[in-house]
Amino acid sequence: MKLICSQSDLSTNLALVSRAVPSRPTHPILANVLLQADVKTNQVSLTAFDLSLGIRTSFTAEVIEGGAVALPAKILVDITSRLPEGDITLDDQSGDSTAEGINFILKPKNGKYELRSMGAEEFPELPLIENSNPIQITTAALVEGLKGSLFATSSDETKQVLTGVHLTVKQDVLEFAATDGHRLAVLETINERPLENDEQLEVTVPARALRELQRMLNHSASEEAVSLYLDEGQIVFAWQNQRLTSRTLEGQYPSYRQLIPRQFERQLVLERKQFISTLERIAILADQKNNIVKISMNTGDQEITLSCEAQDVGNATESMPAQISGDDIDIAFNVKYLLEGLKELPSTEIQMHLNQNLTPVIFTPLGGLKMTYLAMPVQLRN
Repeated sequence: MKLICSQSDLSTNLALVSRAVPSRPTHPILANVLLQADVKTNQVSLTAFDLSLGIRTSFTAEVIEGGAVALPAKILVDITSRLPEGDITLDDQSGDSTAEGINFILKPKNGKYELRSMGAEEFPELPLIENSNPIQITTAALVEGLKGSLFATSSDETKQVLTGVHLTVKQDVLEFAATDGHRLAVLETINERPLENDEQLEVTVPARALRELQRMLNHSASEEAVSLYLDEGQIVFAWQNQRLTSRTLEGQYPSYRQLIPRQFERQLVLERKQFISTLERIAILADQKNNIVKISMNTGDQEITLSCEAQDVGNATESMPAQISGDDIDIAFNVKYLLEGLKELPSTEIQMHLNQNLTPVIFTPLGGLKMTYLAMPVQLRN
């Protein structure tokens, strides 16, 4: 195998796929990236697979001789990322390897790097889903849904099903839901590629895989639809020359719709950016042990007051205008959960719906995207 490619193409694509290389591989081959070159199409593909998450990307190069080889991922990434821009020649000489087994040459304009490679035949195949008609999802709908849900997933591996996003594909709507037990984000986006029949598909996908999918989609300039293939225990996202495969999460996802109250005693309309900036200032003094911020509603003055007390440090109070309906109330939140959700609500103004000081509170954008963010208040201690 021999090819010439640009440093930027190689480095960028290696950075994407290397995130699927395990830090502690169970087999030596998994510490490698599979590099394949096709002389007919002048395409080079890179693949990494940790037996759960697999990523494949492709780019155009001058392929002089086709072939495949497995190369040490970390070393390859570290070298290529530090090389100057320009063409790089990659030459696999495994046919006449030296006694030391150094058989792959990487040649930038001024230099030469020799690496020990492994046979491509040892690299595990990415899962294939056969006899499955793909569901077409627009890139915009997927990016929007991931942005509005991934932040709310759990990092607690003992609640494994909560470490993923629950994706529901309806006729022409995609619904993304994520919860960690303290908050819930539900977002609906319009899929401009409706299903051919009325069936509904539901699957829970690990957040780790979806973060890599989000990163790849953000890097891709294409508006091409993403093909979603689903089989028992496996999901594949494919578009252009890119592919991400992941195991799905087993277990019953919570009936999150039942957690969202239907009626409310109090409602507020707030300017989102002002609310966020006020919270961020108050949060500086929030007790580092619990990060609690108190919100006091004043219907008469049509304003809310945010406050916090940090023992041995000080306290803070700041007010801002709000359109309030309902009786006055004091309510407290973990400021981290509040800020993370508010930053993803895609509107200038937001609505805050609540009943009592310990019942779920709902935040929704005023107009625009259909998103619901539920945050559980915390108990105030006098």
